[in-house]
Amino acid sequence: MDTSTTAAEPGVAAARASRRSKGGARSRPQLTAKLTVGLLLGGLIVAFGVIGPFVVGDPSAVRNIGLTSPAGAHLLGTTRTGQDVLAQLAFATRGSLLIGLVVGVLTLILSGFFGVVGAYAGRWIDEVFSLLTNVMLVIPGLPLVILISSYVQDKSIWLVAAVLSITSWAGSARVLRGYTLSLRNRDYVLAARVSGERQWRVLAVEVLPNLIPLLASQVVFAVIFGILGEAGLSYLGLGASGSFTWGTMLYYAQNGLALRLGAWWWFVPPGLMLALFGASLSLVNFSIDEVVNPKLRQQTRSARKSWRMSRAQVAEAKEAVL
Repeated sequence: MDTSTTAAEPGVAAARASRRSKGGARSRPQLTAKLTVGLLLGGLIVAFGVIGPFVVGDPSAVRNIGLTSPAGAHLLGTTRTGQDVLAQLAFATRGSLLIGLVVGVLTLILSGFFGVVGAYAGRWIDEVFSLLTNVMLVIPGLPLVILISSYVQDKSIWLVAAVLSITSWAGSARVLRGYTLSLRNRDYVLAARVSGERQWRVLAVEVLPNLIPLLASQVVFAVIFGILGEAGLSYLGLGASGSFTWGTMLYYAQNGLALRLGAWWWFVPPGLMLALFGASLSLVNFSIDEVVNPKLRQQTRSARKSWRMSRAQVAEAKEAVL
């Protein structure tokens, strides 16, 4: 080993130790009220989607009772063809969560590859990846999804999730690229390069751990986009065929004139689940944003502190800051 490599190793160790000591507590999300409510609400919905299909009956079973309101035998009532709404809601929750999970994973892979790897590699690789990302950003997502879905007759959940992922990764890749470019020139990354570390190890050990909060935020946003995007497609009749999701439940409720007939138990549960799960993921995303952006965390603390202060104390605090 040459002298430059030997001399650089203490610098690498010092940079890593300083980075861990300063950023260790900052990278751990604090258990705030927003994070607690978001995790609890999201966990309950996920548990219902995982356990519910094994408890309820067949969601496609047609009964001779027609449209009935919630009662003892059917806790959420039935549709016009006598299908149990609770059973449909359980299977629809599992289907929507599966689409959101697939969209989140595929978006993470695509955005990480084109955003993080391209920015770290630099040169012509970064230029090509950036050009492809910009092209995908310019293409309107919703018309492209509608166009692809309208040409495919038999659409599965996996196909809908893949189509939504193709149209949603570019924005996340752009954000990750900008942050990776700033990390690439940090002292500890340069010190690792000088010490002779392999490029893939520098990327995996020095760069990616600092991107975890941002990656988590992008995945949560992709899951929200995937679930809402599938619900919109299904409501237009372009969603997954032969499967239950929150969007397909709303579509069948619309076709069955549930709103006109006053059958609130048919369309309110899937709409409420969409709203609650979107709100829970948004609360989790806000908590992650406070980890990524320390200024946002300070603003939140200042706002909480001002709630406990009188108007005169708030005015004095503002004057002291100015």
